[in-house]
Amino acid sequence: MTGESALPAAAGAARWRHLRTDDLDEIMGLEDQLFGADAWPRDGFEAELLQPETREYVAAEAGGRIIAYGGIMCVPPIADIQTIGVAREAQGRGLGRALLRRLVEASRARGAEDILLEVREDNAPARALYESEGFSQIHVRKRYYRDGCDALIMQLKLTPTGDPR
Repeated sequence: MTGESALPAAAGAARWRHLRTDDLDEIMGLEDQLFGADAWPRDGFEAELLQPETREYVAAEAGGRIIAYGGIMCVPPIADIQTIGVAREAQGRGLGRALLRRLVEASRARGAEDILLEVREDNAPARALYESEGFSQIHVRKRYYRDGCDALIMQLKLTPTGDPR
């Protein structure tokens, strides 16, 4: 069964696990759907998954397929959210927030004190999510994306315990 009816009503209904190399066919389809010309190449994902000492990638599954994925690179004291994606038909159900929180906790567990990420300036929903979770803009990379759109660099300062803000 495919389509919206096969998806969970909320993020809590998804099953979370580590991303594996045998997931890459499915991930590449999502990358193309979500990011088009800015999609990561398969070999980029393969290289990331081969570095577990500094990388951590997770996926959410529902209905027998991956509906969200993301990953970090962490070299303490800095972590960087490398990618985050939620299938279009699964957006608006809390998966992006749940995924972001998992990546923040993974960063904290690996000893990060700061988390950085890049987001398209024109991606208002993602920017709103990041800001609601305590990220703030610290820089702009002009014409970063292939279509000339700027990237906003955002940062979250982690406290040793408790609330990330």
